[in-house]
Amino acid sequence: MLNKVFQSPASALQGIVRDGMTVAVGGFGLCGIPEQLIVALRDSGVRGLTAVSNNAGVDDWGLGLLLQTRQIRKMVSSYVGENAEFERQFMSGELELEFCPQGTLAERLRAGGAGIPGFFTKTGVGTVIAEGKPHMDFDGESFVLERGIRADLALVKAWKADRTGNLIFRRTARNFNPMAATAGAVTVAEVEELVEPGQLDPDHVHTPGIFVDRIVVTVPVKRIEQRTVRG
Repeated sequence: MLNKVFQSPASALQGIVRDGMTVAVGGFGLCGIPEQLIVALRDSGVRGLTAVSNNAGVDDWGLGLLLQTRQIRKMVSSYVGENAEFERQFMSGELELEFCPQGTLAERLRAGGAGIPGFFTKTGVGTVIAEGKPHMDFDGESFVLERGIRADLALVKAWKADRTGNLIFRRTARNFNPMAATAGAVTVAEVEELVEPGQLDPDHVHTPGIFVDRIVVTVPVKRIEQRTVRG
């Protein structure tokens, strides 16, 4: 059996990262992000990245770390409201940004993973999102063409995995991770718990191991993005 388990995030990325690549990253805010793989990607020193992710985390964690070091050239995102450095770089013209509606972004990743090059959706029709994109009418209504996304590398965060790469995501952390996992030419999963083959209920597996190339077990930080308490 192919050994997919690596001893550290840095070793899990060794030999598969390069300048200018497109990286799909699971997570939403700080929930379900492959936090230690992002740190390892920063420490690898690769530059000119296109990052496909719902958002860029916060200034000092998540993809915000790669913005600090100017390693991201372009973001494909649907929400960027929690990162001041993201805003500064975009407004100053240092960072290229492709805005994409949230559901459309999820479907673009899913389509890319399924081998579907494009699909038509009503979302964004009549807005700047649809400018310059092909349109087609179906049953008297206008739809805009969106392209599926294929990434050179996908980084995802799972709760449990077995050694063959079958993944289970936990609750809200499931968010964009399953779609990102299928969209990568190479997919690396950061997991909290690793078990032996046969110990996961097949009915509970969210991403089959065929999509996962490398696995690394880490101790999660699980920072809280916004903490609200009673006075």
